[in-house]
Amino acid sequence: MAKSPVVTGISPKEGPPGTRVTIRGEHLGINPNDLSSLKICDCECMLSAEWKSPNKIIARSGPGKGRGDIILVTKSGGVGTSTVQFRGYHETIGPLKESAVWVEEAPLNWGRQNSSVTIFQLDDPLGLSVEGDEKFPENELTELFPDGSGDLLSENFEPAWFLLEHHHGTSFDDLRVGLSYLKRKVDSQNEGQLSFLKDNVGSVMEQLDTLFTLKQNYEADFERNNETLFRVEEAINQSLKEATHLFHGVLTRREKAEATRNALAVMTRYKFLFQLPINIDRNIKNEDVDVIINDYARALNLFGKTEVSVFKKILEEVETKILNIRINLKSKLHQMPTTLKQQKKIIRNLVALNDNGDPGWEAIIHMKQFLIDKIKGSYQQFITEEQANETPNKNNRHPQNKHKRNISLSQQIEPQNIEPKKVLCIDEIATVISDYFPDLWKLGQNYFVGDLAVKPDCSHEMDFKEMILDIIVTVSDIYRTIMLPTTTTSSFSPVPIIWLPHCLKQIRSVFTVLTALDLPNEALNKISSVIFDLRLHCLNILFKQASEQIIQLKTTETWKLDYHSKQGTISQLPNDFYKIIMEAMNLAKEYVIRDERRETALVDNETAKNELQLLVHKCFWNFSQVLEQVGLNADTNCSSTTVMSLSGSSVTGFKLHNDLMWEQKLLITISNSQYTRNVMLLKFKKEFEDNGFPTIDVVVARAVELLENTESKLLETYIETKSDPLVGTIEPSMYVGSFEWDSPSLLDLREVRPYAKEIITNLIALHSEVQTIMPDLMYVVLSEIVVTISEEMSRLMNCVTHFSENGAMQARLDLMALTFTLSNYFTPNSKDFFCDATNAVPPLKSEDNEKYVLKCFEQFKTRMHLQIMCFLTPCPNDIETSII
Repeated sequence: MAKSPVVTGISPKEGPPGTRVTIRGEHLGINPNDLSSLKICDCECMLSAEWKSPNKIIARSGPGKGRGDIILVTKSGGVGTSTVQFRGYHETIGPLKESAVWVEEAPLNWGRQNSSVTIFQLDDPLGLSVEGDEKFPENELTELFPDGSGDLLSENFEPAWFLLEHHHGTSFDDLRVGLSYLKRKVDSQNEGQLSFLKDNVGSVMEQLDTLFTLKQNYEADFERNNETLFRVEEAINQSLKEATHLFHGVLTRREKAEATRNALAVMTRYKFLFQLPINIDRNIKNEDVDVIINDYARALNLFGKTEVSVFKKILEEVETKILNIRINLKSKLHQMPTTLKQQKKIIRNLVALNDNGDPGWEAIIHMKQFLIDKIKGSYQQFITEEQANETPNKNNRHPQNKHKRNISLSQQIEPQNIEPKKVLCIDEIATVISDYFPDLWKLGQNYFVGDLAVKPDCSHEMDFKEMILDIIVTVSDIYRTIMLPTTTTSSFSPVPIIWLPHCLKQIRSVFTVLTALDLPNEALNKISSVIFDLRLHCLNILFKQASEQIIQLKTTETWKLDYHSKQGTISQLPNDFYKIIMEAMNLAKEYVIRDERRETALVDNETAKNELQLLVHKCFWNFSQVLEQVGLNADTNCSSTTVMSLSGSSVTGFKLHNDLMWEQKLLITISNSQYTRNVMLLKFKKEFEDNGFPTIDVVVARAVELLENTESKLLETYIETKSDPLVGTIEPSMYVGSFEWDSPSLLDLREVRPYAKEIITNLIALHSEVQTIMPDLMYVVLSEIVVTISEEMSRLMNCVTHFSENGAMQARLDLMALTFTLSNYFTPNSKDFFCDATNAVPPLKSEDNEKYVLKCFEQFKTRMHLQIMCFLTPCPNDIETSII
């Protein structure tokens, strides 16, 4: 769609209904058929509209009264606008009102009217209006064409004279259109004469016949009487006398009227000049600067070169008033804030009043300075208030931080009713840029393209660019100082995390305003860099806050347990860790990761990727440290009842001990670590990828290593904690009651000794604890503890110097019971230790003794069947036989 019509000039600017108005502007239609409507003072004038070119239309005003716009509607551009107004007024003219103007009368055309232009209807031959164009000085025309003339009827007519006199301000396109119009007019006149004869050939023949008959009658009368010619001549002379007598009064009145008109014109000009100072004062009160400009231009045109002292004195007074008006207009131009429309009007008025300066450039300078002062004023006010409040805040800073330590990220992000001074400063600067900077940029563009009615000075282009960069750099530096004080020398603390999203939104609104103006990339990159750094700062703050909250998890562990059939027993610690990370990730996605128009993509930037990986790794590392501290800290206890919900398990109503032992907490912590490593890390990876974050594969791999190391430490501690007491009780229990393996008074062999049963019972308790909390660790834990038991048994058996027959039978029975019970948890080392212990016992002397030992062993299996079921299937027969 074409651009909308814009009317920028009219001539004349006022008149009664029917005034011929020349309308100039831009995009006034592509052809006559493109015009849809033309309203002058809200009156439709389409009927009289005459389209000349896309920049010019001629029409006659309607019956509108008062000031009004000229609104043009075209099919291609729609409804247009107008920057000027036409004033319509009505004159009271009646049949009895005297007139001092002689009206030229056109000759009457009887019958068919000739379409050619007569001497009384001379118009511009090019069909172009000359109204509103300044006249070319006549003395210069005389110098250029000494023997020429601009009169169309003169023998010395000079076309160049005529064009300079009437069309020196007309564009070349309009002159080309006028030439086409003149050619069509000449062609239509030539064709009109021939067509007139063709259409009226009958009447012409009748006239010729009448003239021929008159000639014959006249010749016949002349032959009969020679005096007829003299009588005709006398009649003609008498007619001339009568006609002269008849029109003598009319011609006299015409001369008087012309003299009166000239006198009135002179008196009107003098009256205009003498009343001009008063009219200027009245129009100043009415703020009608346009009328003052028209009157001033008219005065200079009429009396600018006068030598009359009285006129000079009045013109001096007028010049003084015009100078005051210029000063007043410049004062208004320098006053800020001012809308762009007001500035354009003031600049046009100053140019029309012949101001010697460059009002357009002055307006740009003052508006730029206004913006800088406004921005720096807001920042200076913030500094003053911040310094005034800095000392009282120091005493309350730590208690407030301690109170907010356990507040979640989402609660901190929620808007607060009272904005900090820093946020208010950011808002004020954003408002200043949004409200005033577009007007400065548009004013500069209008100045350099020549739309401010003043000739632009192209040497100011670099100065204007530096002005724009100065404003942008000032804003970006202030934003950096307030939002990112750690990157500057500022002593102020950063904006609280509560207000970071709001501040980021405000700075993004500034960037949106600047991008809409199509500024140079050098200026846009300044704000874009601030936004990128602020987004990175927000990302850093969010995950650092999450990292701090993760550290606090070690003090908030409630040991509320959940049982999972696949993962074992876990507390709420992994889920709390997951919630903290997801909360930080969602906030980062909402406020940081999402890219606005023409912003640097954070996920594609290597610096941002590395920073994000470091932040997430820090969170994972902190959680691994929390797990290690929770597991190894023996003072971490919970006095409340700990109930285990068996989600996904067939067991119901099972309760763990009311007060968890340290070893149980240690085992639960290992389960938490394994659950995080096997489940949570994969969920984190998927969530980050699904929400548009850079991949964290490397971070997850490092987190797996961290958690595995943590699990190794905790598991080693747990095994050592469990094995030391268990192994330490074997020797005292073995020799309880002054038992000796070589004592001849040893009782007959009947069953396994209590120390072996005690070992099995302790392992059953350990098995129950591991099975309840983390079944997957059963083999690892029991196999390591079985190694220490086997090693201790090997040591004790090898320390015995002599076995009696009953002692040997008892030792073999005890070793067979332990080997059978623990065989599923043997390792090569434990198997070797048990073999070594068995070899330390001397072989039995008779086959009956061996059978008796086997019988006792079968009795042991039968009696202890229910207890040793937890150790799964019994030991294979070949192992039993080898031990025997």
